[in-house]
Amino acid sequence: MVCRFYYSAFVICLMMAISPVKASGQTFSLEQVNDSLSYLILRTDSTTDRWVLPYPVYQFQTGDVDGNGSIDALVGVIKSTRFYPEKGRRLFIFKNKRARIRPLWLGSKLGGILVDFRFIDNHVRSLEKTLDNKFVVAEYAWQGFGLGFERFIVTNISEKEAINIFNQ
Repeated sequence: MVCRFYYSAFVICLMMAISPVKASGQTFSLEQVNDSLSYLILRTDSTTDRWVLPYPVYQFQTGDVDGNGSIDALVGVIKSTRFYPEKGRRLFIFKNKRARIRPLWLGSKLGGILVDFRFIDNHVRSLEKTLDNKFVVAEYAWQGFGLGFERFIVTNISEKEAINIFNQ
């Protein structure tokens, strides 16, 4: 399920209990407690596991990011990091390891300033802002330990143009 939202629709989208995605006996879902606390939930045929996300969540997607045949959870959170102390949009990817949620990748940054992402055609497509207030749409793919840049779909365009291309 694609649940793209900005601040005004944030609560509404998460309150709709972001549709869980089920594949091969597992279901990832997101449960919002308040605007800065959510739980990533993994349900298998026999167990349920929860991962605390003590940050605002702006995006939730699922897909087989690392190509191992198991569905992963992609969660967009707003937080600072050790290397980037200013709060920003980050991408976390979680996997199912023996019916337990485990981090696959806790990204502090992609190429530019992350605005939004989605999982499409085995790639993470990103909408990013540049330092000169232009926008790019890029694609990343799993490369063993994390996401690696694959290609720019478009560069150096306005926000409106970038959003239109990102949503195609």
